[in-house]
Amino acid sequence: MEIEALNDFVFLKIIKQEDTKGGIIVSDISRAKPSLAEVVVVGPGKVDKNGNFIKTNLKPGDAVIVDPFSLQPIKIEGEEYWFLHEYEILAKKIWKNKSKNKSGK
Repeated sequence: MEIEALNDFVFLKIIKQEDTKGGIIVSDISRAKPSLAEVVVVGPGKVDKNGNFIKTNLKPGDAVIVDPFSLQPIKIEGEEYWFLHEYEILAKKIWKNKSKNKSGK
């Protein structure tokens, strides 16, 4: 995708979907519950009230949990994306490293 996000805007793709009994795929975004999404593009950050630059904490590829009511849809080159401000993201998913043994080494 050829787009550069400004300020603290984050562009996402919803990655969790579920099939219904009738075979229709319903994205989690259509429900009123938090959804899992992948960060596609993230802006550099924003300037606070005191003029200090606050860098964003996300990077492309991060998995995040979002409130579907915070998201704004947009179609770019036929693909559907969602965008919101970084502060509207509820959490970042942390993947546990399965290669570590029980001693943590």
